[in-house]
Formats: sequence, C-alpha cells, structure tokens
Amino acid sequence: MKSKIKELYNLSGWKLLLLLPLIAFGLTGCASPDYSGVMSAPDEEDTNLMAAARLHVGDTITITLSGIPDQIPLMDKTINEDGTFTMDAIGVVKAGGKTPGELEAIIHDAYVPKIYTHLTVTVKPGDRVFYVRGEVKQPGRQIYVGQMTVTKAITSCGDFTDFANEKKVWLTRVNGNRYKINAQAILNGEAPDPPVFPGDQIEVTRRLY
Repeated sequence: MKSKIKELYNLSGWKLLLLLPLIAFGLTGCASPDYSGVMSAPDEEDTNLMAAARLHVGDTITITLSGIPDQIPLMDKTINEDGTFTMDAIGVVKAGGKTPGELEAIIHDAYVPKIYTHLTVTVKPGDRVFYVRGEVKQPGRQIYVGQMTVTKAITSCGDFTDFANEKKVWLTRVNGNRYKINAQAILNGEAPDPPVFPGDQIEVTRRLY
C-alpha cells in the first residue's frame, strides 16, 4: 500500500488520472467479501411453515400398525426432551425434527423385514399446544402453530397484566426442567428469547407491590 502511494507522487497529472480507477479497483477488490455460493434465505413465513410441519419435543402422536397378522392397538406416544420415544420390539425411535411421513418410513424400516414381512404405518400428530398462566390477560391452553418464543407466547395471550412481574417468568419443559426467565431483559434486548415447544408451560408471576 505504501509503495503504491509513493509511486503516485512520481506520476504526472494526466497519467495519474488514467491510473486512479485501476488502483481503486485493485484496492477495493482485495477487501470485497466473496459472495460466491451464497444462497438466498427463505422467507420467514416459509421457514415457519416448514418448522410447523416437523415434529418437536412435547408433541403427541398416534401410531397405527396395520397389514400384519396380529391386531396391535393404537399407540399414543409423546416425544421426549431428547427427541425420541420407545416402541415395543424396536426400542428407541428418533422423531424430533422429522415429518410424520419420514417417521412412518423410519418405523416401517425398523420392523420390515426383521419382524414383519408387510406392514403399513400411519403417524397422526395430535394437537400441538403449550400453556400460559398467571399474570397474562388471557391465560390458558394455546395452539402451537409454528416457531414460538417466551415473549411471543405471552403476547399471544393478550400480554402482561398490570400486576405482572416481568422479571420473574417461569418456563417449564415437558421433562420437568424449570427455568427462570427475565422477560423485561428480553424485551430490552439484553437477553435471548428462549424457544417454546409443544407441551411447555409458562407462568408469569405476580408482583409483591
């Protein structure tokens, strides 16, 4: 860089004018980011729809096995915190992040041909819900329709009441893990907004004064 600047002082005016565009191009070219291979991000709505179509922790599903000699009753399963559930004969099944169709194929391939020759598997997701109670204007059971966070969940229930303690919100996962959340810090941009999954419970406490 210093050598290029030194050369500029030794050039006459017209030569300098001719070379300036080339020098500028060379200098900026070195600092420009490489955008090759970068793909455009999907729209937020598309992302939410794709996420909503997949199974999450806390989801309940009904599994039907048919086309086999023995009649097997419907099986209701809840996806555990690690994204799995257990079935007789095949053990642990990974379900988190899968679509119902993908999960049907996984269960089918676990049974056929090792246990059954022919098998039809149907996976039907139950209602995906979470719960908000305490100092919100419309507490109760909420339908989980896509990606959700603690503050969005509170907003979906009409927001905080005048007596809410925004610094003390409890988030309880399906497996019983409990977390204390400072919603005021989240809204001020000082803390991350934790995700909410189906089956989660949010409790907004009441101020003491």
